[in-house]
Amino acid sequence: MMASRTQNPGIQTPENDQENQQNPVTTLATTPWRRIERLSLHLNPFSSNHYDLSHQQMKMLICAARAKKIEVKVVELSSFMRGKHRDIQEQVFDYFKSRPELQTPLEISKDEHRELCMRQLVGLVREANIRPFKYVVEDPAKYFAIAEAVGSVDMSLAIKLGVQYSLWGGSVLNLGTKKHRDKYFDGIDNMEYPGCFAMTELHHGSNVQGLQTVATFDPLTDEFIINTPNDGAIKWWIGNAAVHGKFASVFARLMLPTHDTKVVSDMGVHAFIVPIRDLRTHKLLPGVEIHDCGHKVGLNGVDNGALRFRSVRIPRDNLLNRFGDVSRDGKYTSSLPSISKRFGATLGELVGGRVVLAYSSNGVLKIAATIAIRYSLLRQQFGPPKQPEITILDYQSHQHKLMPMLASTYAFHFATLHLVDKYCEMKKTGDEESVGDVHALSAGLKAYVTSYTAKSLNICREACGGHGYAAVNRFGSLRNDHDIFQTFEGDNTVLLQQVAIDLLKQYKEKFRGGSLAVTWNYLKESMNTYLSQPNPVTSRWEGEDHLRDPKFQLDAFRYRTSRLLQSVAARLQKHSKTLGGFGAWNRCLNHLLTLAESHIESVILERFIEAVRSCPDEGSRSALKLVCDLYALDRIWNDIGTYRNVDYVAPNKAKAIHKLTEYVCFQVRNIARELVDAFDLPDYVIRAPIGLQTPGEAYSQYTQHVGF
Repeated sequence: MMASRTQNPGIQTPENDQENQQNPVTTLATTPWRRIERLSLHLNPFSSNHYDLSHQQMKMLICAARAKKIEVKVVELSSFMRGKHRDIQEQVFDYFKSRPELQTPLEISKDEHRELCMRQLVGLVREANIRPFKYVVEDPAKYFAIAEAVGSVDMSLAIKLGVQYSLWGGSVLNLGTKKHRDKYFDGIDNMEYPGCFAMTELHHGSNVQGLQTVATFDPLTDEFIINTPNDGAIKWWIGNAAVHGKFASVFARLMLPTHDTKVVSDMGVHAFIVPIRDLRTHKLLPGVEIHDCGHKVGLNGVDNGALRFRSVRIPRDNLLNRFGDVSRDGKYTSSLPSISKRFGATLGELVGGRVVLAYSSNGVLKIAATIAIRYSLLRQQFGPPKQPEITILDYQSHQHKLMPMLASTYAFHFATLHLVDKYCEMKKTGDEESVGDVHALSAGLKAYVTSYTAKSLNICREACGGHGYAAVNRFGSLRNDHDIFQTFEGDNTVLLQQVAIDLLKQYKEKFRGGSLAVTWNYLKESMNTYLSQPNPVTSRWEGEDHLRDPKFQLDAFRYRTSRLLQSVAARLQKHSKTLGGFGAWNRCLNHLLTLAESHIESVILERFIEAVRSCPDEGSRSALKLVCDLYALDRIWNDIGTYRNVDYVAPNKAKAIHKLTEYVCFQVRNIARELVDAFDLPDYVIRAPIGLQTPGEAYSQYTQHVGF
């Protein structure tokens, strides 16, 4: 096969690159380039920051990555990848493998899917004795691992689990106090109290401060009265509401009676525990009206409903009162001085949903990439005259589709693990700086990873041709079920704006001399360097060692972010004089979104570089370095116009980046099977005939499925 591959002009290999027989890029071997390199080192010596401490080690990895094929020990790489909680994920896999009647069939009605999804969750908790709720508090990383594993069984099940434990249960734990935990913990944990998270309304989703549902305190009866004042305030898309929910965390405006002409005082949005169905008969309680939101594009195992409340009375103790309380005589108290502070603290406690979505989205991408790459290594199509057909992954165009995606999957893996670690640290310490850091990081990674995965699912489907269109090969259900990840727990466009807002705040702090949150440290450390004129010597460097140096790669990412930040700050200041703050923001919105994405890409690359350095196995480390190079170079090439516009990259260097990216793509193709095998996803989890680990079984299982 290698013989036929090297003779095919459509395949990029070092042997058939006519422009340069030695290498896909010009090296620093010639004397003039050595002189330029030495001169440049005098003009702009490497800094002594963290990324240069292991420069010789990284050079060794670059040399290793030049080999035609790196020897990858799948077991070693998988061990490094799997993290601390693979054991509980395997418990999830083993349980559903042992209970085939709980596996979701391809063809199932909406109502049957909902009941199956409920049986799956109850079975996981009561039969397998996997109790996710306790990990929400004790070990969030283990909870996220369970959620990822459950999502590979059925994404509807993962969302139902998330609604029950992260949203409904999480609101009780994080927004309530001891009395709420004591009363509700066991029932939520053992599924006796299935519940909902009723925040979104028909007219308001992302703008939570604009919610219209009201909770008015009645001092005569010591109760809150929950009301839906108009159709726009109907709670909409509420998971668990249509069929199974017995309680709801209802987000409503807290209204207190006053003795002046205002009649009531609006204290802002708070959360309340509202019973919606009788615990014994399961009938709707008085004043509660629920309707089914109907069949959806995906996730039809989740029973989304719409709720209206008509003078529903609840005890005063049902106010989740961690950040604000009402006394028996109707007086409001809070440790936080303003509505905006209380609102920020309330939403800040709910960032766990964004963390689990970013983490789980990459789990979906792993499944899709595994199916597409294994099939592309199996499927043969065309070839040189009178020679065997070659696999479709041997075509440069196919490598271009799938190899950068595989590199991104690895990059996201390490970035989301970092996010999980930061979230766990935040929950332990409650440190204010850590809270802000996790808020921005979770918003950015959730938006970036879920958007990328959504696009990639379609690419994977197309990469598998007609067989990718078969439901049994899962791309359709994965695509449909995952699509909403871009919207719930914060619309991605809105979340990226939050990242941009934080960047601008940090930009101001930099010039005031204030302290910066950890994620933004590079702005303070090197803003002046990045915003100076590009070095005319290094902008022309095109050597492979240089282009594969993580310092060059990370500097390029950070330079772009700093440049975007400086320019958008100047534009906002200019336009605000004539358009006002809101108008200026809208005028620069696309610029701001690009800035946020650029920053998140810098964070992702930084975490990937750290993962490469920390990998103990030499072969795995070389493989990861190669994949990291592809992630970095592909991103730089995709935005090469930005770098060319400011002369950060000269034309000869841009060409060298392009050629090296294609060559590294080819190198990654040579170890693609090992890289997807290292995800350690068993065939009974993949469940797609064309994505089976044993190539010989793929077509036979596929034909058996249709009846041969």
